[in-house]
Amino acid sequence: MSDNQQRPGEIALPFDPAKTADDGRVVFIGKIRSAWKTREECPKNIAQARERGQTATIELDEVWRAGLLGLNKFSHAIVLYWMQKAPRNLIVLTPRHTPEPTGVFSLRAPARPNPIAIATVRVLNVDQAAGRIIIDAIDCLDGTPLLDIKPWYETVDSATD
Repeated sequence: MSDNQQRPGEIALPFDPAKTADDGRVVFIGKIRSAWKTREECPKNIAQARERGQTATIELDEVWRAGLLGLNKFSHAIVLYWMQKAPRNLIVLTPRHTPEPTGVFSLRAPARPNPIAIATVRVLNVDQAAGRIIIDAIDCLDGTPLLDIKPWYETVDSATD
């Protein structure tokens, strides 16, 4: 789907947030290297990515590498990344897997005002000196900008009743 195509039932904002936002200053701290080169071949979610069995590599820019100190103590991490090719002006989407239009804040779709994606990944290896983290899987295109990495804590990040 191209950036300006809409499915039946979808609603676009009267403006493009990418062209009007001026209050947030996001810094990309590196890139994610994955096997996925096109949107068509890219998994739709982390579960699909794991099914394909392709590891991925997070590459931090040199200035941020000291921040990896201690990450090797964690089995999992939460990765936040910027889905740079996603449209930002859709507020109601009609995903293929739902029978009716749905608000963007009720979906995990990349199309959203701020195309921030999140995945909880298994940390396989941390090389602080090289600024590389090998992870079990990811659902984004090769070269996707990295926003942040947070350690995953079972006591904090698991849902409770």
